[in-house]
Amino acid sequence: MPEMDFDKLFTSFSQVKVAVIGDVMLDTYWWGKVDRISPEAPVPVVAVSKREERIGGAGNVALNIRALGASVNVISVTGNDNEADLLKTLLEKNKIDTTYLIKSADRITTNKIRIISRNQQMMRLDAEITQPLSLKDEETLISSFEKYIREEKPAVVILEDYNKGVLSETVIKRIISLCQANNIITTVDPKRKNFFAYKQVDIFKPNLLEAKEGLNIISEDVTKELLENIHSSLHEKLDHKISLITLSEKGVFFQKDNEQAIIPTHIRSIADVSGAGDTVIAVASLVYAATGNVHLMAEMANIAGGLVCEEVGTVAIDKDKLLTECKHLLHTYTE
Repeated sequence: MPEMDFDKLFTSFSQVKVAVIGDVMLDTYWWGKVDRISPEAPVPVVAVSKREERIGGAGNVALNIRALGASVNVISVTGNDNEADLLKTLLEKNKIDTTYLIKSADRITTNKIRIISRNQQMMRLDAEITQPLSLKDEETLISSFEKYIREEKPAVVILEDYNKGVLSETVIKRIISLCQANNIITTVDPKRKNFFAYKQVDIFKPNLLEAKEGLNIISEDVTKELLENIHSSLHEKLDHKISLITLSEKGVFFQKDNEQAIIPTHIRSIADVSGAGDTVIAVASLVYAATGNVHLMAEMANIAGGLVCEEVGTVAIDKDKLLTECKHLLHTYTE
């Protein structure tokens, strides 16, 4: 069989349409200097010298998809506020389509404000509403998604759950049902609250801790036998096709039917693990949509997750770096 043509594969990403549905948010950073304690209370006074807003939550998954050259829509519910306008502007600046993004007067846009001095986070302020969407907002979101399917005909839909209320049980069920009816691949990055609501999806991607907590497993050892048992237990409850379980510094595990493997991580200097899960689900979803190859999907997602951990802060994958690493590390891979 011929060797895998990674240049051709990466070029093909531009033909793939992706939707990311879930909790979008704003990540705000305030940097400053501390020279004194407040006379009003025993707290440091931060003289703010710089402010920055970034795309967070499910929006970071969309950033990763866009970085790989695919077209991507974000479908979510924000507040009807200044933060929503700011987030929309940031998304559009990064060529992420916001046509189907909905504003609700009943919610506020999630904004995580981090106050940093001397490269240390001193405080985080979270402005958010985490209860599930109202029935009206659920219906508006589902209608928006139906319109998106009719107009865009995507290849893959990523459900990105941050427990902020957008992915309610009703929304999850209806989205998956609509995707099945339209032959659209569904992939999920779950959280504990609705862990077992994602029935019959194509790819279910928890991290190992989430999977063990969801199934009440206490074992400390990470063995192939344990991971196969986790897949079986998940499959019993979810009837999904593929488990992709991230194992932190140990790499990733995947299983589809009787095909499974632990793919060890490649040795790197880890600077920051934040955002790695977003990159893994983005790359896995795109590669699977483009190739249908589960093993290749897991290999490339594993490499991508490691690469973003070399950077400080939450960053999207660098397409050229990933291409170079795939050619180097997977050069014997055949089509």
